[in-house]
Amino acid sequence: MRSDEYYMKRALALARRGQGLTSPNPMVGAVVVSEDGEIIAEGYHKRFGALHAERDALEKLDYKARGCTLYVNLEPCCHWGKTPPCTEAIIKAGIKRVVVGTLDPNPLVAGKGVSILKQHGVEVRVGVLEDLCVRLNRGFFKWIKEKRPYVILKWAQTLDGKLATLKGDSRWISSPVALRHAHRLRAFADAVLAGKQTALIDDPQLTVRLCKGVSPVRVVLDERMELPLDLKLFKTPPKTILFACRIDDKKARALEERGVEVVEVKGNDGVDLEEVLAQLGERRITTLLVEGGAKLLGSFIKRRLWDEIQVIVAPMILGDGRSVLKELAPERISEAVRFSLISARRIGRDALVVLSQHAV
Repeated sequence: MRSDEYYMKRALALARRGQGLTSPNPMVGAVVVSEDGEIIAEGYHKRFGALHAERDALEKLDYKARGCTLYVNLEPCCHWGKTPPCTEAIIKAGIKRVVVGTLDPNPLVAGKGVSILKQHGVEVRVGVLEDLCVRLNRGFFKWIKEKRPYVILKWAQTLDGKLATLKGDSRWISSPVALRHAHRLRAFADAVLAGKQTALIDDPQLTVRLCKGVSPVRVVLDERMELPLDLKLFKTPPKTILFACRIDDKKARALEERGVEVVEVKGNDGVDLEEVLAQLGERRITTLLVEGGAKLLGSFIKRRLWDEIQVIVAPMILGDGRSVLKELAPERISEAVRFSLISARRIGRDALVVLSQHAV
């Protein structure tokens, strides 16, 4: 017999197939295992509004799985939403044991699903590969708890902390392998955000092109609506949301005709980032990737409005150039911004360092 961890890894692999398609719902995979350890059905949440993973798997067995074990990376739901409660399906199918990766933070579930299963004689184990299960759906957890997106800051730098040369040349600091990783991050996120200067200088598409996946909603900050209308962000899909403090009615109408959503927010010294995050939360954006320049990245860090940092460090030195976070500039070591290290690994010729401001 294989371990519970083995089958949970399979459930997680299935869950990832829904990446970019299930939000604001979580990514969930389910595996049904017979009494002799054979996988007899699998399922996953394919898109928002579709069958949940448990029902997707059990439907293949015509809800006949007496004596079997069900593995699922998130607690089965016990309430009516776009689909019926998964707890009902599990009980109806005769499942003997359920192994859950982590409890659902949604107050409508939050332990109630496990409790209902136990009340109906189902054996339940919770917490198998819990860290991996939480990390997969970290955006969903953040959005449910705080109604704002999980924020990932991403940039590429040289070994001596430079984003570009003094003349602004940054192509390409990172390797092709690292660039593909950046596109995978976009596919993971619901939205990708850039500041005015990045939009103006680079004219980026901010789409997923170097890997399989769905392109995220694009978000651009333009305090006074000074960006030209011919940028790729305004001419090509997918959807773009522009946040501004001063609305130019004529330009706003022209943008809206192109499918751009223009949103007015407060702000004295730049767009109010907290209001931007709140507005994105209202639009069911659970994960936000920030691909900005030094000023925008520094603003997120200074205001502690980030959850994770992913830095590509290239094995090169510029000596002089545009520094990543020079605006922070504390006077004492004790005032430095400190991080928790999640991981560090080689990626192509570069290094990928993943950081958190939370204890891990």
